[in-house]
Amino acid sequence: MRRALILLPLLLAACELPDMPELGRAAENTLRASVFLPPIQDGLRPRRYEAPNGALDEEQVAVTSGPTLVVSYGRQRKVMTMIQGQGEQRMWRSDDGTVVATDGARVVATAGVQTNLSATRFDSPDPLDDVTALIERPAMARRVVDLAPAQRDPGRMRFGVSLECRMRAARVPEGLYVEERCGGGARFLNRYWADAETGAVWRSEQWVGMEDRPMTIEVLSPPAN
Repeated sequence: MRRALILLPLLLAACELPDMPELGRAAENTLRASVFLPPIQDGLRPRRYEAPNGALDEEQVAVTSGPTLVVSYGRQRKVMTMIQGQGEQRMWRSDDGTVVATDGARVVATAGVQTNLSATRFDSPDPLDDVTALIERPAMARRVVDLAPAQRDPGRMRFGVSLECRMRAARVPEGLYVEERCGGGARFLNRYWADAETGAVWRSEQWVGMEDRPMTIEVLSPPAN
């Protein structure tokens, strides 16, 4: 069973933010716009990779060294470097203090954005750990997430948002394309592009609790194996 990830304290420390109010104060009427999207239709429709509109500043690229991501959401586009890593669990930070935690290609927590994904817990292995297997065997996965607004208003926090997701993969000219369709406490569609041979995800668009704005993660320089 995949070990639960309770990452908010580490992320807040990395952002130098104060402690959150007591986590037990869950809210019923919060972040509705971010978790209720139109119904998702069945079927896999492979999508061609589309290059981002905004190019990186040459100086930004020049000063990066080591494992690096380019993370975009809304109008924000940031270069993030790895500040901590243990196996597939890694933490990334931008110059302005925004932090993203990943487990493999999966974003499992964020801090410093409008709505923070404060924790992710799986009750079964994550199919994203073996992308190539999804070509022959579509898979289901369940996870529970906690969400907290940036201002950490206890009345707008959501805990225990249950998600049930179906994942499928197909071969495309760029390699492998994966769709993850989720329902339950939130409805959304995640997309992943991966290497055809290794299954290593080099670009993804993932819902992280923000209003109608997926977070796009592009691998500029991957961690060493």
